[in-house]
Order: sequence, then structure tokens, then C-alpha cells
Amino acid sequence: MQNVVVSHTFETEQQAQMLGYLTHALCLNGEAEVELIGRKYRLHRGDSFILRKSEQGELISKTEDFQILNVFAVTEFIELATPMSNYGMRGGMLLFQNPVMPLNEEQTERLRRSMVYIEECLAMTSHLFYRDMLLNAVQRMIIDFFDFHAALYGNETVTTPAAILMEGFLRLLEQGEFREHRDLAYYADRLCVTSKYLSETVKKYSGYPANHWINRYTALDISRLLRNPNVTIQELTDMFGFSSVSHLNRYVKNQLGVNPNEVRK
Repeated sequence: MQNVVVSHTFETEQQAQMLGYLTHALCLNGEAEVELIGRKYRLHRGDSFILRKSEQGELISKTEDFQILNVFAVTEFIELATPMSNYGMRGGMLLFQNPVMPLNEEQTERLRRSMVYIEECLAMTSHLFYRDMLLNAVQRMIIDFFDFHAALYGNETVTTPAAILMEGFLRLLEQGEFREHRDLAYYADRLCVTSKYLSETVKKYSGYPANHWINRYTALDISRLLRNPNVTIQELTDMFGFSSVSHLNRYVKNQLGVNPNEVRK
């Protein structure tokens, strides 16, 4: 598994192949309709986005002149490349609410250069300090994202204890704990805090309480699996620990606004 991959397409099949990678993307030209974290967006030149999991993105349609630049990186590599700042945690939670950041021309060109440099570094496999060079290139891109995001939302950082708590909470969700556990108390116990403190901390820095994110991750995963014709409704019911198919139907209707069969169409 490569630590970093650069791509110039955003096809749904490709996203599925990049399971476990974080996605950093920049629209260079044209337009496209995409689904990111369960919501639809219209991308234009200068729109950038980050997905904590590549499978949270899907291409719906695009114009003939659509061009995009993607940098996929495994979580461990991103952690090594991320600057010693807690801003990334706050930014990450805000980006989950709205993953698309519109950039001006100067920002677009700056980010494009950072991403192209990563692609150039990937080709320099004979470099004696290849890994360090690549880490430095990815960090440069991340710092650009931090700067653009702070310009949009302000540069308030998250305190270290809060950052550790929120990162732990997100890790549990990304590990799929929500398939068996959707009660807030479970996550609070795993993180050694009270349910109230966990919910208030997450809401302070993301705008939504912890329960919102538990249900959000659950709904996105169910939605993704519903699009797989090889997974039956009964299998989904068992997989997520619902007591019956009707219970699953009610949950999906409440979270997505439609019933499972409508998602499956």
C-alpha cells in the first residue's frame, strides 16, 4: 500500500479502490456534481475539499472540460506530515460539516503548485531522502489547507485535551464502532469522560453534539451499503444490530429522509 497517490480523476470506482486513504482535492477546470459525506455539491474551478475517508466521495456528473487534482494519503502518513498544531482537529470537524472550500485564484494556484510538487516528489524514487522529502511536500500542502480554512472560518485552535478527545472519538467512528454501538455512553466510557463532557466538547468545536456524528457516520455507511446490490436488507439489519427490518427502515427514513428501497434504486 503506497503512502501517497496522486490522481487526475475522481471516478467512483477509483474512490472505492482508495479505501483507507484521506482525500485532498482541487477542481482545476469545468464543473462536476459530486456527493461528499452524503450531501451533493456542485464543484467549480477553485473549489477544494478534504475527505477523511475516500469512500465518502462519489462522482455524479461532470462537464467535458472537468479537471481535478487529487492527493490520496494513508492516515499514518498524514499524521506524520501534519504540523504541530491543533488547528487541524477543529478544521477537520468543520470540514465534515461542509467539506468544500472555495478558493480565490491566488489560493488555487498556490494549492495546485503544492499538489503538483507532491506528484514530482513521488517520481524521485532514487532520492536519498525520499521519505523525508515526500513528508515535507505533503506538509506544505496541509499547511496551505490550514491557511485557507482559517481565512474562511477563523484561526481559533482546539486545546490539546479537546483535540485528543475529538480525535479519539472520530477514530472510534472510523473504525466502525457505530455498527454495534450508537449510544453516547459507550463512546464516553471508551474515552474515559462523561457523556455530557464528550457531547459538549464535540459541539463546541464542530457545531453539533456527539450523537449527531454517531448517526451521521451510521447513515453514511448504511447509504453506501444500500447501493451494493449484493448486500440484502436483512443482512444490513443484522450488520447494524437493528431488532428488525422495520426498525432499520425507520432509522434510515429518519436519518436520510427516504426509505432503504428508495436509496437502493
